[in-house]
Amino acid sequence: MLTSCDISSLVIDELYDQDGGRGATVACFYFDFAAREEQSPTSVMGALLKQVVSGLEEVPKEIVQAYEDQKKTIGGRGPQLADIVAMLQTTASEMRVFICMDALDECVPGYRVKILDSLRQILDECPDTRVFMTGRPHIRAEVEKRLLGRVTTIRVTPRRHDIVSYLHTKLEEDTTPDAMDSGLEADILRKIPEDISEMWVKATPLEKPPQAIH
Repeated sequence: MLTSCDISSLVIDELYDQDGGRGATVACFYFDFAAREEQSPTSVMGALLKQVVSGLEEVPKEIVQAYEDQKKTIGGRGPQLADIVAMLQTTASEMRVFICMDALDECVPGYRVKILDSLRQILDECPDTRVFMTGRPHIRAEVEKRLLGRVTTIRVTPRRHDIVSYLHTKLEEDTTPDAMDSGLEADILRKIPEDISEMWVKATPLEKPPQAIH
């Protein structure tokens, strides 16, 4: 059974295989509920910028200067979100960039708003940039609103027998089988498939907005 992380990894691998050799850059970020407070808009967009820049033969002078300017401030703070977005706009406007974000629903709601707004600003200025993301249905409307509807949505709903098969495999791999009786195992095999919800994947259009990929 594929998780959202598996799907994102497959997409990233495919992008590397198909476009990585043609000068395209792939930048990715995996959201983690356990680290959601640390995954701020500045750290997320900064991680994407680092990946985009690392694929260049030479770091753009504007980015080098921006970091040098920040070092001169009191405490030597790092670039702020607006600075990072501007750097991504400058860099991505000159190349083809794919941004992949996994489990966006695990991002802090307040952070998610700023991240989506940052992505919109980048898309507005960088016609060759595309975004792929996965998440759960409850944030779909928010994503569509923040990205101005320039998205295609694909529903991914696991089949019950796939979930049960996956659970059987995991239960057989349990290193402490004596800790579980047949009743608990039966409850797991019954309850979890009932509670599994759909997820979705989104991508920005291959053509200029408002057209969508098919």
